[in-house]
Amino acid sequence: MLDRFATALLRPLVNAAARVLAHAGVSANGLTILGFGMGIGAALSIALDAYLSGTALILLSRLCDALDGAVARQTQPTDAGGFLDIALDFLFYAFIPLAFAVANPETRALPAAVLLAAFMGTSSSFLAFATLAAKRGMTSHAFPDKSIYFLGGLTEATETLAVFLAMCLWPAYFAPLAYGFALLCGITTASRIWWGWRAFQ
Repeated sequence: MLDRFATALLRPLVNAAARVLAHAGVSANGLTILGFGMGIGAALSIALDAYLSGTALILLSRLCDALDGAVARQTQPTDAGGFLDIALDFLFYAFIPLAFAVANPETRALPAAVLLAAFMGTSSSFLAFATLAAKRGMTSHAFPDKSIYFLGGLTEATETLAVFLAMCLWPAYFAPLAYGFALLCGITTASRIWWGWRAFQ
């Protein structure tokens, strides 16, 4: 829901940084892999109850995620790079709830499982729509720079990042945050399925 506004707000800074990085020879795929590595580091930190380092690594990971596409547009975007970015993003989103469950399985395993199931709904509906949208030659006017058709909802990357950071800053409230966000993900999934059914009729 907030991605469009966050992207518009941060685009000038991200594009300026991307120009510097591209001029220095930094590759978009390198940033994608670096960001994923930091995401893995964040998950490991959380699993070890090191929540402040987890917070920092999540932020750095998402910074790389913002920069990789911008660097690609400064050079030459490729389908391989877009695929790598999307695939590693979804893995990152799965590893963070799993890390919270590993840190305290007695109280967090069930809410983490519920949240991961909700993520499955948002990701599957997102990718299913993008697949058929590409088949029909549809493009997203709201997110024209994305590698695939980007279907929005209540729970996009900005909201997910905010929830992950809240979980790191207030780990005692992981369960209510996970259940609450899972509910919003359920609403997003239902709206995407309804919209997809109507769009492809």
